[in-house]
Amino acid sequence: MPQKPDNCTIVIFGAHSDLAARKLFPALYELALWGKLPDEYRIVGVGRAALSHEEFRSKVQEKMAGLFPEAIRNKEAFAAFSARLFYVRADFADREGYDLLHEELMEGSGESGTSRNLLFYLATPPALAPVIVRNLQLAGLGENNASPGSWRKIIVEKPYGSNLQTARELNSVIGEAFNEERIFRIDHYLGKETVQNIMVFRFSNGIFEPLWNRQNIANVAITIAEEFGIRDRGAFYEEAGLLRDIVQNHALQLLASVAMEPPVDFSAESVRDEKAKLLRSIRHFNPESAPQTIVLGQYEGYRTEKNVASDSTVETFAAIKFFVDNWRWKDVPFYVKAGKNLAETVTEIVITFKCPPQNYFGPAESCSYTANQVILRIQPEETIAIKFGAKRPGEAVITDPVYMKFDYKTSFAAVGATPYHRLLLDAMAGEQMNFIRQDSVEYSWAIVDAIRDAVKGQSPEPYPVHSWGPESVQGIY
Repeated sequence: MPQKPDNCTIVIFGAHSDLAARKLFPALYELALWGKLPDEYRIVGVGRAALSHEEFRSKVQEKMAGLFPEAIRNKEAFAAFSARLFYVRADFADREGYDLLHEELMEGSGESGTSRNLLFYLATPPALAPVIVRNLQLAGLGENNASPGSWRKIIVEKPYGSNLQTARELNSVIGEAFNEERIFRIDHYLGKETVQNIMVFRFSNGIFEPLWNRQNIANVAITIAEEFGIRDRGAFYEEAGLLRDIVQNHALQLLASVAMEPPVDFSAESVRDEKAKLLRSIRHFNPESAPQTIVLGQYEGYRTEKNVASDSTVETFAAIKFFVDNWRWKDVPFYVKAGKNLAETVTEIVITFKCPPQNYFGPAESCSYTANQVILRIQPEETIAIKFGAKRPGEAVITDPVYMKFDYKTSFAAVGATPYHRLLLDAMAGEQMNFIRQDSVEYSWAIVDAIRDAVKGQSPEPYPVHSWGPESVQGIY
């Protein structure tokens, strides 16, 4: 984690949201417990409810007691944290609320100096981002109103728009109030230890990088599966669907991490340059290639979920075969499978290597059984496994697959840090490595727009709950 950041105020729009309750306030409290927050800081919640500062503090304590009772057993520590919480009532579309926020930020910090540095976190539906940013600018809270030597930054939650056009419009609006180096587009996957370890695994181990290419790798499979449905997110899913919710960000970021070229150094811009180049190299889709490369599905019963249309054609599953048209990966398939209500909850990347040119140890088809693989498991376990063939004990020479496995929990002492701990500190410190740059957002949307155009007019195929998707998925593998 970075060193202790500058004194600042963290402003959370959507202070009553599920994201704030489950992720942001618990992470900020634990960072305070660990001594990672600035010496002087304030946290200002912004929401529509009419609450005093004390009422807001009680609400935060009540939610944390229900969700994480162990976390607040230290009453003295929580009281010290709670004293740093403040509240401003604002309708996000109403200028008056932003004037009240300006007053609270500029006058409420006293002599602590926390008003010099402001971090805005939009824990709100994505459609509200342009409205909030425009009003921040009009209220004199944009970056161009910061005094010399101070900073103002903004964290924006995914999805960043709903297609390439709206993403560009959102980037333009935010860019009027904040410079690119002050904009932090957050994807919590990039804060996971196992995702951050992909580059370390590749580029710090001489036995892997020389093999990481089309000459040696047969295919790469990325799975982001959840065994539960959309839960209470019907309204959001009807608007977004799985392509916008998962593929445009999580899946493509994982693909970029595993397939990018080595950066010239380990700076944020160099790493993000290589990720952007990789996304730009992904072969786009068209109606002619779609039947062999795209399968969209919808789990049985989705249309009866709360806030879902009875004739909905929204996808809750996608299986897509990507190709990266560059020197390293030409014609190597990258399979991405993601969905809701699948057989299990798992996120992993499986790199399958080509078979030896001649098989001495059993029938020719046995290579698919014992093919060498590197398996990067991101959740629920955090492991890296290597699969290879070994002789089964006995007189006959029979090859069986065996595994060598590294497990974070058994190999390292747990530090308790979650992606939100790490990413909040990174944003305060100005570290952009694990956030998504504007050009990568637009390249990703261009890919997803092409997928949607390629299957326009087609309804997603139904699939049984707790299966691995529609039967037609086998046709693209």
